[in-house]
Amino acid sequence: MDQEEDWDSPSDLQYQPQQQYRPNQQYRKPLTNNPDDLLMDIDSKFAGLVIGKGGVVIKGLRKESGAFISVLDSDTYGLKTVKISGNQKAKEHAQKLINDIVDANDPEKIREKLKEESDIKLNEPVQSTFNWDELMKEEAENLKKRLAALPPIIKDFYKEHPEVTMMTDQEVEDFRVSKNNIMIKYIDENNVKPIPKPVLKFSHAFEDYPEILDEIQKQNFEIPSPVQCQAWPVIMSGHDLIAIAQTGTGKTLAFLLPAFIHIDFQPTPRSERKGPSILVLAPTRELVLQIESEVKKYSYKGIKAMSIYGGASSGKQKECLRNGVEIVIATPGRLNDFVGSGAIDLSDVTFLILDEADRMLDLGFEPQIRVSLLRVRPDRQTIMTSATWPPGVKRLAKSYTTNPIQVMVGSLDLTTVNTVKQDILIMEEEEKELWLDDFLKNCSEDDKIIIFVNRKVTVDQLSSDLCLKGFIVESIHGGREQSDREMALESLRNGEVNILIATDVASRGIDINDITVVINYDFTKDIEEYVHRVGRTGRAGKTGLAITLMTRRDWGKAKELVEVMEKSGQDVPPELQDMATRYEAKKERDRAEGGDRPFRGGRGGGRGFSRDGGFSGNRRNHY
Repeated sequence: MDQEEDWDSPSDLQYQPQQQYRPNQQYRKPLTNNPDDLLMDIDSKFAGLVIGKGGVVIKGLRKESGAFISVLDSDTYGLKTVKISGNQKAKEHAQKLINDIVDANDPEKIREKLKEESDIKLNEPVQSTFNWDELMKEEAENLKKRLAALPPIIKDFYKEHPEVTMMTDQEVEDFRVSKNNIMIKYIDENNVKPIPKPVLKFSHAFEDYPEILDEIQKQNFEIPSPVQCQAWPVIMSGHDLIAIAQTGTGKTLAFLLPAFIHIDFQPTPRSERKGPSILVLAPTRELVLQIESEVKKYSYKGIKAMSIYGGASSGKQKECLRNGVEIVIATPGRLNDFVGSGAIDLSDVTFLILDEADRMLDLGFEPQIRVSLLRVRPDRQTIMTSATWPPGVKRLAKSYTTNPIQVMVGSLDLTTVNTVKQDILIMEEEEKELWLDDFLKNCSEDDKIIIFVNRKVTVDQLSSDLCLKGFIVESIHGGREQSDREMALESLRNGEVNILIATDVASRGIDINDITVVINYDFTKDIEEYVHRVGRTGRAGKTGLAITLMTRRDWGKAKELVEVMEKSGQDVPPELQDMATRYEAKKERDRAEGGDRPFRGGRGGGRGFSRDGGFSGNRRNHY
């Protein structure tokens, strides 16, 4: 939590530090041991390595050494006691095995070892008998043999329309600028191959695929979105693609329609494929279900899709797989379980989509992604979508794409869509509930509202309070059953309710185009999530309103919020600018005083900024 500062509190209140922490405090009764037991203390951070996931490591140590080993709390904070029982030889062997684990993971020991090796090497003539060129050549040959054994893939289905061919370089550049400043390049700047020109209308991309055009016409789309204009020629030409664009910009359809064509025109008949042809990985159950729903809007040549995610019956999902599907949309965790159990065969996947890759990394899914994709052929076509371009996503792109083209709509900086008006209200925590009551009473019956909070318990409390006051609301958070979450979203989608209270589980992948208002009842934990919450409204060309309730505890995020609003062309309230300025000044004072001061909780009396012209908590904003 961000630190609070001198918020206009009475001068006679003095900060009282907590009782000084004593690191040698004992947290339990002393151990009583058999005098023959061997006890060894290890740093707490190594205890997990000795035990292993599910106890697999410690079981192996017991089996290999013949000793009984257990890890117990130590009398000293920061340490754990390893208790080893058995005969002398077994105990010594177990002790050595444990020391090996600790030494192999102790940064100090690793540095000492590297230094020793470095000193030895400095005193020896440099001799290398390892032939790296030969190794790389051998690796390339092995990959070539592996690919030769696989059925061929066709990736290029694109024929440039004559109207697109006739566009001059300047016309192409002007069109890209007019479409929210589309930027496109090879990630490898040394790649000088030509980049496909954008298409201006659906027929430019799909003239040779009339059934695709029929499906588009059924959806009453008028023109392609900016990301679709440029992504379709890139994907259909067979390139790997990295699409960077905010939520609600049409990224799903950008990869979905080329995927239909990719499935249909592969040389291996669909009936002979052992598993799905298209694999879509997405970070949340809601986004997985949203993509599945989007796929099922199109009835292209009987192509079937299914979703795989936790919280639903794995038996039913496995049964669907056995019946045969062409497209699988999955969360990484459940997919990893299915791959490990052999419930799904990924060897025929030739088109891979990593959707909202930044969010998957935020949620810690990278290990599951890496394990599952070992089963997917390396020459597949890969599409990555992301709202941001952090180092983790760059690393993932480098690992799983080949000579990709990056299409970026807007800016790599965090910005919100310009169809959303953003209002920031600064108030005290206890004022939020009254403000929300007033606001909801004045909303139109046609409004659809999502209220975002940070904690599951707040979702439940706020839902109950609003229901008691006569409002019809639904709620979702990670603790609710998946069926309840789906029902809540469907109720909002079909208009049975017009208020949804949610944690950030709903900030991505909830594609309800007629959300008119987003309320950030609690400010987000990071500015990236703010962008995604705001992106739930103002979708599909419609306008929206995002209202954020900030308290003085949120002042550490003020500077980033100001930057996002300025880049999106929003009016920044003077109170927010002042909040950001004061927080930066406080950080400078802390640095000058020799570091950040401890958090000063429990201060009373003050409301808002100090008396020198800043915010007063009694100021009310009315809608």
